[in-house]
Amino acid sequence: MTEIDKKELSLEQREELLETLKLRFEKNMYRHEGLEWAKIQDKLDANPEKLWSLNEMESTGGEPDVVGHDEEKDEYIFYDCAAESPKGRRSVCYDHEALEARKKHKPENSAINMAAAMGIELLTEEQYRELQKLDNFDLKTSSWVQTPSDIRKRGGALFCDRRYDTVFVYHNGADSYYGARGFRGSLRV
Repeated sequence: MTEIDKKELSLEQREELLETLKLRFEKNMYRHEGLEWAKIQDKLDANPEKLWSLNEMESTGGEPDVVGHDEEKDEYIFYDCAAESPKGRRSVCYDHEALEARKKHKPENSAINMAAAMGIELLTEEQYRELQKLDNFDLKTSSWVQTPSDIRKRGGALFCDRRYDTVFVYHNGADSYYGARGFRGSLRV
């Protein structure tokens, strides 16, 4: 594995990210009432590859934050909590198959490829709706969400946004891409 392939942060990057995450956690306690930062940081310290993924979420504009704790698995759940779909992840089609199917004007990447490279997963429709209960997101943008295989087999993909104080789920060709559509991810630590 080359130095570039290593999914580790330098000590400086690690400290800077942990400070950013801690400040966001403290500023938005309504997203994770009853959870303690010290326990979350212990989990992050024990899982440097997850910290690397959170850094990828942060560097692409996702503003990741803790939105829950799976007590059964003892995992903390992070979602992208940026007000709009992360800027560094927009103008992408849904998946690699859709990217390859485009004959003209291909986007640089796909949501599924980017998420895999970052070590995260696209939100499901259910997770997207959970996120929207915490705050108002995607008032001007939209976000690809995981698409059921029967829809994807027919060439489609799903995306969501919030308009008129309502969460909407739509479909589009999986090969479509727009400057205002990106994706939101989730990570378990």
